[in-house]
Amino acid sequence: MKKICVFCGSSMGYDEIYKRKALALADYLIEKGHLLVYGGANVGLMKIIADRMLEAGSEVIGVMPQYLVDKEVAHNGLTKLHIVESMATRKNLLIDISDAFVAMPGGFGTLDELAEVLVLDQLQIISKPLGLYNVKGYFDQLIRFIDLGVSEGFVRGEHRKNVFSHDDPKELCDLLASYKPIEMTKWLKEIKTESLL
Repeated sequence: MKKICVFCGSSMGYDEIYKRKALALADYLIEKGHLLVYGGANVGLMKIIADRMLEAGSEVIGVMPQYLVDKEVAHNGLTKLHIVESMATRKNLLIDISDAFVAMPGGFGTLDELAEVLVLDQLQIISKPLGLYNVKGYFDQLIRFIDLGVSEGFVRGEHRKNVFSHDDPKELCDLLASYKPIEMTKWLKEIKTESLL
């Protein structure tokens, strides 16, 4: 688990705690010698984490579509910036080159990215963990939604176990390290059986 991809907002959020927690995450990744992979922007929480890691001499890789580079939001000081053709290609490359994922508070883009990882992991297209960095309880509603999916029979209980959440960087990364891929054969057989009833 060397390359950690952080999904986070292109905004700062209103509460100063989001910035402080972004710095705390960056400091922990630096301490453990991780490489940062992220969306490549020079704005918002993305910039906070990238700048902190670069200042410490850590490797930071960004991925950004040409469209956003043209809007002048790309970070020019990264170790490596992959410029791609589309948002979909960006997401695919972020997922491909990373070993694990941390979702910080963010908006629609963050929600899209974390959902993509969860779906690909569920289908065993990838076997990589994702953790919700639950600053100020930001993801509590999402966690309740997932739990509702379990109780209503739309999310498998075993998949719920691989949705990690914590508000402390060390604890969250420890949870990511405990990740065990779910065997697809069993739950796929179960949903086929359910569909015959």
